[in-house]
Amino acid sequence: MEEQLKAQLDLMQAALDHINQGFSVFDANLTLVAWNRGLWEMLDFPQELARRGTHLEAFLRVNAERGEYGPGDIEGKIQRRLERAKLFEPHYFERIRPNGQVIAVSGTPLPQGGFVTTYSDVTEDRRRQEKLERTVEERTRALQQSEDWLRLVTDNIPALIAYLAPGPVFRFANRRYADWFGHSVASVAGRPAPEVVGEELFKELEPHIAHAFEGNAVSYEYRRKRSDGSTAYMRSTLIPDMTADGRTLGIFVLSLDATDQKHAEAALVQSQRMDAVGKLTGGLAHDFNNLLAILMGNLLSLSRLEQPLDRNALDRKLSPMLEATKRGSDLIQRLLAFSRGKAIDPQTVPLAKVIASAGRLLEGSLPPVITLETVIEDDAIAARIDPTQMETALINLAFNARDAMPEGGTLRILLSETLLDRREADEIGLPPGRYACIAVEDTGTGMDPETRLRVFEPFFTTKTFGTGSGLGLSMVYGFIHQSGGTIKLKSELGKGTGLVLYLPLVVLQASAAGDDARLERPALKRGQGELLLLVEDDPDVASTVTDQLQTLGYSVLCAENAEDARNLAFDLPELRGVLSDIIMPGQTNGLALAREIRRKRNDLGIALMTGYADWSALAGQDAQCEFPVLAKPFADDQLADTLQQILSSKT
Repeated sequence: MEEQLKAQLDLMQAALDHINQGFSVFDANLTLVAWNRGLWEMLDFPQELARRGTHLEAFLRVNAERGEYGPGDIEGKIQRRLERAKLFEPHYFERIRPNGQVIAVSGTPLPQGGFVTTYSDVTEDRRRQEKLERTVEERTRALQQSEDWLRLVTDNIPALIAYLAPGPVFRFANRRYADWFGHSVASVAGRPAPEVVGEELFKELEPHIAHAFEGNAVSYEYRRKRSDGSTAYMRSTLIPDMTADGRTLGIFVLSLDATDQKHAEAALVQSQRMDAVGKLTGGLAHDFNNLLAILMGNLLSLSRLEQPLDRNALDRKLSPMLEATKRGSDLIQRLLAFSRGKAIDPQTVPLAKVIASAGRLLEGSLPPVITLETVIEDDAIAARIDPTQMETALINLAFNARDAMPEGGTLRILLSETLLDRREADEIGLPPGRYACIAVEDTGTGMDPETRLRVFEPFFTTKTFGTGSGLGLSMVYGFIHQSGGTIKLKSELGKGTGLVLYLPLVVLQASAAGDDARLERPALKRGQGELLLLVEDDPDVASTVTDQLQTLGYSVLCAENAEDARNLAFDLPELRGVLSDIIMPGQTNGLALAREIRRKRNDLGIALMTGYADWSALAGQDAQCEFPVLAKPFADDQLADTLQQILSSKT
């Protein structure tokens, strides 16, 4: 029986010797019961200890004496370890031997006392772990340095840079971006976009952001008030951050301050506009000569009369004179509006109306040998554009066409709509969809291939030096692109030129497009004998306006200057209203007089009138005027409406 048990133990011992860890079993008396060869090879114990019955203290003493537990009281170190062993508790610890070897010791108690302990050489594992930790630390430090460099670079680039994750939520913003929206760099990261840019601006930008998250590169412009109250124009580009399988992880944001460029563009536009005005004035002078001929002819006819005319005959003389004055006033107002221009102000505009307005300006400016034709497919075709810029573009194109037809020909302006499929849209660089098309065609000399390639370049011109800036077509091209469209050019030598302006289509309702419907004119709003003070230094103008006022049912007192007007306004309690010219001789202008009267006579209705387009600059005042202003000459209905407005507010 003993031999069989010994054989079993020897077999178990042989099996334990093949384990790549050290192994030991101590009984309740802390004497060695079992072990393997790996324990002795790993810990280098004396071979005489490798027998059953060896007490744990012998192993501890060997370790203590060779410095495994460090310097100090050897007996104390042994006793403390024996006391802990007698508790028979689970334990795990790692011990670094003097030779640098790291041993992981794991002990598990046995049910009847004693414990099983395994010993693992984890030296290589710990070295690999330390190396990995050092590598991670070095790479973290390098990454931090890279991030610092990236932050340094992005913060010093003169641009606003950010990264938006889905949400949209900001993950990154450079210093300029954060400063622009009044935040710190740290406060931007992790915040939703509406909180950073503001709810109102986000509503404007949201469609562009959504389009970018769909995987599209997007460019757009927006404007925002600076802290000093000035307006800044920003030009932004959104680039999607996409995976290989087409998912959008986020979008990169790049914004540039385009304010100076906008001002430069506005100056160039104004330069082109004034160049066009110079060309228009010759034709307008011809129109005015015709209008004056109508007026003078009828006036001379009336002056030669020896017998009074009946009402019908008088109307036949007066009607063309009135129409001539209205047309002259309309021409002046159009020329002034065209020459002044406005800041870029996109709005939904019926394109037929813009073409008609440009056509009226061009009627007298094209030589008789050129025929102007306009074809409007649908009055409801509209686009979101700046109407003044659009009118300027058509004028420039018309003058280019005129110059290309020195012997005469036909200039056609055609308005239509079209649906571009993917292939057609890609050819001209637009998204597929519906577009408004304005075709400007001439039967002139056409262009050679070299000119066609360069025609939209700034400062490129085929005209004689000093007769053209070369900015006309480039400005038209820039304006159309800025409005979301493009230009397609077709031209051949000897076969004329055609340009098609594509603009994103807006379709107006029938009621909105039909502005020219002829409605019955409402009856004039007449006065009831109210006493008005007219302040006008020109006697002829004063007489004419007095007649208009009296015809409308008002009583009138006239004053030639501010001093007389001031005395009458302050001394006549029965006075109900004041109508004053703005630009008058002397130190006081009409606006200052009106404000002075208003302070002492708040019961008076006050309106102003002027024949100047930029009266605010001439009067030395800002453009904010609290009184209605009539532009001379004005019709009876305009005068009647204004008087009713100022008098009804004081009743």
